[in-house]
Amino acid sequence: MKCVVLAAGYATRLYPLTENFPKPLLEVNGKTILDWLLDDIDAIPEIDGYVIISNHKFAEHFDNWARNVKLRSPVAVIDDGSVSNETRLGAVKDVAFAIDELKLDDDLLVIAGDNILDFSFDKFVSFFKEKNATCVMRYFEERKEKLQKCGVAQIDENSLITNMTEKPQEPKSNWAIPPFYIYKKCDLPFVDKGISSGCGIDAPGSFIAWLCEQTKVYAMEMPGKRYDIGDLKSYEEVKSEYKGITL
Repeated sequence: MKCVVLAAGYATRLYPLTENFPKPLLEVNGKTILDWLLDDIDAIPEIDGYVIISNHKFAEHFDNWARNVKLRSPVAVIDDGSVSNETRLGAVKDVAFAIDELKLDDDLLVIAGDNILDFSFDKFVSFFKEKNATCVMRYFEERKEKLQKCGVAQIDENSLITNMTEKPQEPKSNWAIPPFYIYKKCDLPFVDKGISSGCGIDAPGSFIAWLCEQTKVYAMEMPGKRYDIGDLKSYEEVKSEYKGITL
């Protein structure tokens, strides 16, 4: 299984910190956001490689990081060629680009590179092995305004997604889908098919919403808390929360 990190965004809401520097390499308690994620994932035996998808503006920063990082599995940094927020490919096209560029033919753990978690991904990998199908995570969200900004899924008693909508105006459930997915190897051809069929390309959940109509996708309840670093306020909150913490 390869771990694919979506890191090609421009993080305009974090300016000036990210005007010339990628958000995943910002530090929290002495470690980059990306290191917090990958230090956990690297302990999972099934993971045997990493792919960091960057834009052209920030690719050099990730190259420098990769030369110094100490992980058990090898790291590949790929440049999607975009140079501005207005010309970005979008997360779904970035996944397709990585699959094509590196000829990926394996199960893929696909994650956004701008989150910090207080739990491990190991249970997620175990859930995927149990279901033997593409999987996502889910968490209960009470606030309608939050549900309107993410993917929202309806789940049956076996954790199968029966319906999913990206950024619904009228959410049909309280199950929010964060940007953590495991694509089963046999489902990788669906990425190009989804793009050709008109699924949204900017939010990675748009592809999952489309994929649920093509094949079985299961959702595991998130076993802990996710810190989504979207703006300067949330970044300062995470730094305060993690002060003195070592995971």
